[in-house]
Amino acid sequence: MKKKLLTILTILGTVSVLGGCGDKLTPPMPLEPADTTGTAAAAPADSDYAYITGNGKMVIGITYYEPMNYKAEDGSLTGFDTEFAEAVCAKLGVTPEFQEIDWEMKETELKSRNIDCIWNGLTVTEDRRANMDFSKTYLINKQCVVVNKDNAAAYTDTASLSGAMLSAESGSAGETAITSDSNLSQASYTASNSQQDALIALNAGNYDAIVIDYTMALSSVGSGDFANLTIVDGIELANEEYAIGFRTGSDMTAHVDGIIDELIADGTLESIASHYEGLTDLYNAAVAK
Repeated sequence: MKKKLLTILTILGTVSVLGGCGDKLTPPMPLEPADTTGTAAAAPADSDYAYITGNGKMVIGITYYEPMNYKAEDGSLTGFDTEFAEAVCAKLGVTPEFQEIDWEMKETELKSRNIDCIWNGLTVTEDRRANMDFSKTYLINKQCVVVNKDNAAAYTDTASLSGAMLSAESGSAGETAITSDSNLSQASYTASNSQQDALIALNAGNYDAIVIDYTMALSSVGSGDFANLTIVDGIELANEEYAIGFRTGSDMTAHVDGIIDELIADGTLESIASHYEGLTDLYNAAVAK
């Protein structure tokens, strides 16, 4: 009888233990998923939009040149691209953080996420398409030749410049214009660190002519420190499109394109262009494209 009772108790204990283990192995009821609709958390893990809005700022790679991004007399940053970026960031709900970069290293800075975009009169080229995505075109620009007024009669076309000493910003559309033109490519060429440096060197007599953005020439040449310089009429190098450069595959491109459409529709972008000499025509050309 004692053995039977011991056996029954052993069986009951085993059942109790197994029952307890069974409770531990039963999976808990799943929680309801959090509602992330319309938030950065809803974006993919590799989303630039989530990354930028999560940081609360967009780091914008620039160089200083008028009228796109430059220092006003009071030291504050201003310019067409500066105002444009501020308007876009306001709609994104983030703060624009402008960071000066080495223009030749712009693709590396973008890819390594030292900056979130390049917004500085950036010309769209097929070579650059391999390293970044572009927003909608917002200005149609061109490259122009600038000379000292004393030499204006000597340099009237690219053929007359084939034996001249030329400069342009290293890695710029101006440099490409020189190297790709049959006449200009025969000239003696020296790269400058920036378009501003090229203007200063030309003004000092170090070069016969320089090739710079028409946008910059409009705001700089013929007045102030560069009163003795002039744009050569009749030399119009290839037209080019200005756009914002984002990382390849970035979802920020679509977000910003949508905002650009809004700024065009409500007149904000045209109003910003009107603040800077000659830019309204370049803006209208881009919108009509």
